[in-house]
Amino acid sequence: MVFKRRDKLTLRGRVRQLLPRRGWRRGIEYVGHRVRRIPDTPHRIALGFSCGVMMSFTPFFGLHLFGSMGLAWLLRGNVLASVIGQFVGNPLTLPFISWISMSLGRAILGGGFLGRDFERIDMALGLAARGVWRTFLSLFGIGESEWNNVTVIWSDVILPYFVGGLLPGLVCSLLFYFLVRAIVGAYQARRRARRLGQPHRRHAERDAAGDGAG
Repeated sequence: MVFKRRDKLTLRGRVRQLLPRRGWRRGIEYVGHRVRRIPDTPHRIALGFSCGVMMSFTPFFGLHLFGSMGLAWLLRGNVLASVIGQFVGNPLTLPFISWISMSLGRAILGGGFLGRDFERIDMALGLAARGVWRTFLSLFGIGESEWNNVTVIWSDVILPYFVGGLLPGLVCSLLFYFLVRAIVGAYQARRRARRLGQPHRRHAERDAAGDGAG
């Protein structure tokens, strides 16, 4: 390949590529700036953002964006804020979110908190991939369908991830709701105060200019 790297990246290099080049602090400040300037009430903005946070604790990878927007629409939250909120599930936080959700879900469903039961996740993913491939080949008369292996991923991954992510997702969503509501409310109050103060400053400047001319 023409554009293939000559030197393979190390694990550290790959992780570094996932991180923002200008740092997480600048990215967080930008997100905060965008959230504060959304033209809506603090409640709707905070509710929409928390919907995005909640969706990031679900196993529906690839659908977090649409799920966040749909949930915000149902709850009458701000849809744009929900799009921003779902980025709480990012390459830095997703490993932790996945671990706590899977571990808690398997403990609730009786699969064990950690250990060999947790290792069944890898087995379920492998069986599901094989089941999809074998089932696809069976459509052309090659071998037999193994669709039953695909359903293993539901019992060993999706269901425990979903059940285990409900509680931590709800807690984080509530925390972000009150945090975002307070930040947006304070920002909008300052903007209103500045707008109300502008006419008074203009009158004072005109009076001062008139006194100087007199």
